[in-house]
Amino acid sequence: MNTIEIIRADRRHFSDFGWLKTYWLFSFSSYFDPRNIQFGALRVFNDDVVEPGMGFPTHPHEEMEIVTLVLDGEMTHEDSMGNKNVIRAGDVQRMSAGTGLTHSEFNLTQTPAHFYQIWLFPDKKGLRPTYDQRTFAPAEWKNRLFPVASGQNIPGAVTFHMDATIYRCDLDKGKEVTLKSTAGRRVFVYLTKGRLSVNGRPMATQDQARIDIEEPLVLSASEWAEMILIDVPSCKGWGYSSETLQGEKRK
Repeated sequence: MNTIEIIRADRRHFSDFGWLKTYWLFSFSSYFDPRNIQFGALRVFNDDVVEPGMGFPTHPHEEMEIVTLVLDGEMTHEDSMGNKNVIRAGDVQRMSAGTGLTHSEFNLTQTPAHFYQIWLFPDKKGLRPTYDQRTFAPAEWKNRLFPVASGQNIPGAVTFHMDATIYRCDLDKGKEVTLKSTAGRRVFVYLTKGRLSVNGRPMATQDQARIDIEEPLVLSASEWAEMILIDVPSCKGWGYSSETLQGEKRK
């Protein structure tokens, strides 16, 4: 049986810095809640809007898979690997921070830029920093779960280093999609717009669902709905092995 927690939109942590309006769905920066650090291998999901002419100055990252999905507008990215790229609506960008990199992100247009930034723990530390970016068309995720970024060897998706997949999906009213069950997995759903039911549990715009999946997951649109779905390892068992917990006596 699936365990489904629905978190309503008004429970997200909101920060307004003037140039940046952001919802942090997990503990981030000045927001800390020990009960809300991560969900499986998913560490960060930020819903950001950056004002025209503003942005994030050069700052460092390490040992994290960082995926950016642009919904509206565009951001100009520059990093210590020598990349300088514009990320537009429909684009997906991935940085594997690995042993360390720096980058900046600025909205150099005359309209606000709206994007999601998603951080996942890598499956291996000490990797060389790398970059990937691809453009997708909205028709590709119309009435289906479409993988835009993955570490599961899915052809055409932006790659990253974790056994996880990020899907986009745009459902017409009355349509539904099914995600097959995989024991030991967790599923995170963020509803960008519209109304949705997850195995009969209702969600409204900007609600999120956190699910321990043990059986097929059915997502049905009660009206037009646009969502992000992230399938990640549960991370149960991360930490000490049963052998380690037996301890050892030293003479």
